[in-house]
Amino acid sequence: MRKTLVCVAALIAQLAPAHALDKVHIGTSGNSIIWTIVEMGQAAKIWEELGLDVDRLELAGDAPMQQALASNSIDFGCGSGPAMGYRVKGVPALAVAALAGPPFSMTLAAPMNSTITSFDDLKGKKVGITSSGSMSDWLVREVSRQKGWGLDGIEILPLGSERSRLAALKSGELDASVVADQNAYSYEENHAGKMVLSFGDIVKDFHAHVMFARDDVRAKNPDLVRRVLKGWFRGVAWMRGHHNEGVKIAAKAINVSEAAVAKAWDRELAMMSNDGAFNPAAIEAIRHSLPELGMLDHAPEAASLYTAEFTPVKLD
Repeated sequence: MRKTLVCVAALIAQLAPAHALDKVHIGTSGNSIIWTIVEMGQAAKIWEELGLDVDRLELAGDAPMQQALASNSIDFGCGSGPAMGYRVKGVPALAVAALAGPPFSMTLAAPMNSTITSFDDLKGKKVGITSSGSMSDWLVREVSRQKGWGLDGIEILPLGSERSRLAALKSGELDASVVADQNAYSYEENHAGKMVLSFGDIVKDFHAHVMFARDDVRAKNPDLVRRVLKGWFRGVAWMRGHHNEGVKIAAKAINVSEAAVAKAWDRELAMMSNDGAFNPAAIEAIRHSLPELGMLDHAPEAASLYTAEFTPVKLD
């Protein structure tokens, strides 16, 4: 009888459902290698070890990502530093971690026969960006400002999608275009253009990427925020130690060649934060960028843009 009871108990244990993982939806702005830390965490079972089932929704830019946060379609959002301004505009989400410093992932691509070799060559040139008020818009204006040409010393053309900007490069409508580094290297592979400059070389105090959490998530489940951040920065650490595997995962996730990702790999790693801590100088640069971009009519107080409650993240 005792043996029978033991066997029944063992069978029940086998049939009992495992403890359910907490489902988390992360939205990302645009197509970037850094966002594939979600997929790397899946492959390395980092999320699972933290009791999380994480998926990623790629959105067309900061505005759609913030809209997804406002509509509760996602729990966390990953976007640009200037997207912190949406908080002041009423989006119920706040930056909880700095994911990257200087924008080494943002580069300037030009036609193969271009004579542009330095930022000094950009005065008066036509440069394509995604949209007015975007991070790419601010980066070009910041170059013009630093060079003493004023905010309009470079002619900025908002042309939307990368496909539209690439077509404009080929037709001669543009002298250069702001693109992600892996896309610039893809241009080179296809002899469609070349990477000529990295904005990380001229913009030093900045947060290229940050993570946002919805207000209700932070208020009701701060432990979930801490686990997501721990998983993210474990993913960064894993990425630093798994070059070949990471390149394969990233290339598949963003649909570019492994060769292009491999060329951009060290540049991406150079900007990534290991603990999410915010840089006060970067916050100052970003808050003053918001009126320049037309997002706000004033530079908001730094405290309204982010919380340091969850950072720096300490890994086990």
